[in-house]
Amino acid sequence: MQTNGKVSSVVRCMACAIGVGAFFTAQANAMNMPPPLKIDGGPLGTLEVSGGLDGYFYALSGAGNTNSPGLLGTSKSSGAEVYSTQIKITKPTGPLRFTFELRPQNSLVLGTKPNSPYMQQFPLGPVYAAFATIAPNKHFSFSAGELYSVEGWEYSADFHNSNALLTDLWYVENTSSRGISASYSNNRFSTTISFGDGFDTGIWNFLQGTASYTFNADNSLTVYGATNLGQTPPNATIAGYSGCPFGTCRVSDYGTYYVNSTLIGGYYDYTRGNLNLVPEVQYVYAKADHKIGLNKFSSNLGLAIFGNYQFNKTPWSLGGFVEYFRNNGPDNWFLSPHAAGWGLSVTPTWQHQNIFVRGDIGLLHLTSLGSGIGYGSRGNGRNQMIAVLETGLMF
Repeated sequence: MQTNGKVSSVVRCMACAIGVGAFFTAQANAMNMPPPLKIDGGPLGTLEVSGGLDGYFYALSGAGNTNSPGLLGTSKSSGAEVYSTQIKITKPTGPLRFTFELRPQNSLVLGTKPNSPYMQQFPLGPVYAAFATIAPNKHFSFSAGELYSVEGWEYSADFHNSNALLTDLWYVENTSSRGISASYSNNRFSTTISFGDGFDTGIWNFLQGTASYTFNADNSLTVYGATNLGQTPPNATIAGYSGCPFGTCRVSDYGTYYVNSTLIGGYYDYTRGNLNLVPEVQYVYAKADHKIGLNKFSSNLGLAIFGNYQFNKTPWSLGGFVEYFRNNGPDNWFLSPHAAGWGLSVTPTWQHQNIFVRGDIGLLHLTSLGSGIGYGSRGNGRNQMIAVLETGLMF
């Protein structure tokens, strides 16, 4: 999860193994990812290497200034950024497997300011995931290390998504963290349960789970959830974010309500011909707990419909989403306390083998300014529009 410009990540599971058997991740596929490179790992066996690199130019409305209470907190209305840089090495077969993913963290969430990549979020710096897996047979696997989260549909490496922009749902989800997990899968059903420190706090009290059922090749349903089983105090250390390297910032800086929350959600993946539609609903809340400084109940509701259409015999596809969010209570889940609004994104994509170019036009409209903070130099604007031109390479 993230707040006040903090960057989180999320990798999600459904029906197919991603690198190892412990996590069955379904990505919000938009582009045709090339097959991973296979290399001889000597005594380790055959290894698979994949990844990508992309960047973008942007122009947006509603920019404020660094001294204003505006949601963007920046005077820049245009610029360029490196987006995702990912190198993943996996040993995906055999009874002993592993995953290693190097990825400086970045995001571009509709309604927030663009950021530069950040390399000091996790215990191993830019290492987003590093875990070993024991798979005694084709149905069961067990993993330990810096694990992927199991929440939500959107992928944090943007070239796996049908849009360059991300939603409120992604913003409030958990990141990778240290833990252990167990997974089971058969032809139609898969499930993963993990237990760890949730936000790299070093306090092991966070439980996550996901379950997916595939009805047929075109229809599947996934439900997921996460909860803090105890209390993580405000003075505990936490995963890093922009301006606060790992181990130097506290739970109270990040948001005590995030770390002590419960999340439930689900999505339905439907395909008909060249069209893919994924509706998703998600609810996260934190109960009042005066011992850790949570004086009132608060929550965030997120709804979204993602779509992607691949045009026949062309390198073109068209992605998009419509979202709605609402914050309840005094805490700053997304943008500001009590804020509510809707957003939309439209993304045409051109891809030729490993190279892609795409644009993204997004609009976020605040139906409620919540605490009274909005866009622009006066901090009272209700709309942000952004145009993105992105290009990248996948391997």
